[in-house]
Amino acid sequence: MIRIVPSTNRRAVAALLGAGRVRDRETERRAQEIVDAVRAGGDRALRAYAREFDALSGPLEVPRADWEQQARAVSGPVRRSIREAARAILRVSKRQVPAGWRLNVTPGITVEQRVVPLSRVGCYVPAGRYPLPSSLLMNAIPARAAGVGEIVVACSRPDATVFAAALEAGVDRLFRVGGAHAVAAMAYGTASVPRVDKIVGPGNRWVSAAKSLVSADCGIDFYAGPTEILVVASKTPPAWVAADLIAQAEHDPDARAVCIATGRMLAERIARELRGQLPAAGPARESLQRNGGIIVAASLSEAIDLANECASEHLVVESEAIASRITNAGAMFVGPWTAQVAGDYAIGSNHVLPTAGAARVRGGLNAADFVKLISVQRISESGLRRIAPTITTLARAEGLEGHARSIEIRVGTVKSTLRERTISGEGLRKGLRSTRKRSETIGPNPQTPSPKRQTPRPQDLKTSRPQDLKTPRPQRRRR
Repeated sequence: MIRIVPSTNRRAVAALLGAGRVRDRETERRAQEIVDAVRAGGDRALRAYAREFDALSGPLEVPRADWEQQARAVSGPVRRSIREAARAILRVSKRQVPAGWRLNVTPGITVEQRVVPLSRVGCYVPAGRYPLPSSLLMNAIPARAAGVGEIVVACSRPDATVFAAALEAGVDRLFRVGGAHAVAAMAYGTASVPRVDKIVGPGNRWVSAAKSLVSADCGIDFYAGPTEILVVASKTPPAWVAADLIAQAEHDPDARAVCIATGRMLAERIARELRGQLPAAGPARESLQRNGGIIVAASLSEAIDLANECASEHLVVESEAIASRITNAGAMFVGPWTAQVAGDYAIGSNHVLPTAGAARVRGGLNAADFVKLISVQRISESGLRRIAPTITTLARAEGLEGHARSIEIRVGTVKSTLRERTISGEGLRKGLRSTRKRSETIGPNPQTPSPKRQTPRPQDLKTSRPQDLKTPRPQRRRR
């Protein structure tokens, strides 16, 4: 039922662990048609697709009064569980919001990091086989913790639990649409659906294709394909390993549930447990047959190397010693009591995670995905003078003369202005001294009678400022 392969069978190992993104050209082509139609046709096209794919019969937007009415039908234990899960997610999300700061790099030079929430985000909530209120919580609560102004949800078939989760998470608007047409509506906006700054949340291949197509015009979180789990086992009870694999496999026939066991005997015991626990109905059996497997590693070190090579969405390991050597994983679950399923609901960490090897470059969705980090820079006159040689030297080394002159025109203008002020000040002081000296030279003698008109001597005129001398007017010749 499930394959057991030795780690020496590189081709089989690569097939199990190398779950790269598979591009379906036909799906992408059809998704492009839907996106283009909604972008051009707005509500008219959106309603047509919603009637075709979502069985929509009423309005696109669900009024808030309907949320409240339907949420009242949810049982007390489920409402309390939603509330407890939301509380844990909120606590973790608040710690994830980046902090603003301001740093004096050198005297006269300051850099500030300003944290600005996005204005509006769209959360896609799948509604295929099962209602997923937990996915709504995982999408919307980090956005709320980050301070996003408006949270919009798209869900094709929301049930009472989804409405209860929307109320708990602080969602602002909810639309009864799904698929590629919902993604297009949120990315470009229609008369009914507002345009958002970013779209987050997992979905099927149509949703993933549409998110990729609109990503040039609207922010997205990341590619989220079929779910994955990788369990590294050396001493974990086989029954527990089997239960974890089945739990992930029941999401979807395309889900990938794999175990790396350190020994053939352990692998066979896990396989027996799988056969005994596997339900008769549901997608888990098909998933494990198509995509599941147990790899027998020669050692724990080899198992860790294979896990890092895989970069799985969910990675389950037995100890802190193993966890310290892991570098690639969307989310890691350490110790036998840290069931991966707990992370789907109540731990508080996000379950929207990168798949298909994308965990090599990023982790899961978090509150930092809902803010912008704006760099604010300030330089004083003295600060610019201090770094001007560094800037102009590097600019000219790169052949960018205009860059260098942008600095030099400032520094040069400052120098010129200061020089003009200095010269003007010195001239004023010289003029004052000259005036005082001339007054003493040509002024009236207190011991002799003062003449009616005192004419300055030629030698005294040399010390006078040019502007103090009046040029005599030329006399007009008489004809």
